Amino acid sequence: MAEDKEIGKVTHFFGKLNVGIIKLTDTVKVGDTIKIKGHTSNFSQKIDSMQINRADVPEGKAGDEIGIKVNEHVREGDTVYLAGN
Repeated sequence: MAEDKEIGKVTHFFGKLNVGIIKLTDTVKVGDTIKIKGHTSNFSQKIDSMQINRADVPEGKAGDEIGIKVNEHVREGDTVYLAGN
């Protein structure tokens, strides 16, 4: 089983929309499964869609800030991993 790979950090959370903003350090694509871990966060989810500057995109690359719908509350500083298969 592959290791989880760190791909970014949560920089903001919009509670009303349940959207997390993630500053990427690596590439991630729609359909990938990610894990979000922090002091009170620890869950996995599939990325159904992502946006950069409110425009839908199929993938994000290192340096991008992406917005994704999250299944649970996330917090600034939470670490985002690409789940190992």
